[in-house]
Amino acid sequence: MTDFTLDPRLAADTVHAGDLALCRVLLMDDARFPWLILVPRRPDASEITDLGVDDAHALMDEMRLATGVMLALAKPDKVNVAALGNVVPQLHVHVIGRFLSDPAWPRPVWGVGEARPYPHHARAQMIERIGALFAAA
Repeated sequence: MTDFTLDPRLAADTVHAGDLALCRVLLMDDARFPWLILVPRRPDASEITDLGVDDAHALMDEMRLATGVMLALAKPDKVNVAALGNVVPQLHVHVIGRFLSDPAWPRPVWGVGEARPYPHHARAQMIERIGALFAAA
């Protein structure tokens, strides 16, 4: 795992929220949507099928865990979970809380308006809550 490096585009758009057994947990720095990103700390993985069987199972477990955290964190109407990799080839999974009232509903969140970074204090509070929810899960 020492060869793991976070893609610079992910690093620029997110804040580190913690680490699970397999994945780095990131908070997308866009206050319009509650949005976590899981990044398996495996170098050169771009597809889920690049993971070994044990890591693939761990990723699914961590996706389920992150979905539960998202439900507790934001109480959304829907949670979208997706691994696209069209722009950032490094394997990463989006866990996005969606609301019937959000600015993108029912479309995907990508390409809708401009990202609105969290104010510093709100971002710190989100990171603290996310950490507590993962610890309690």
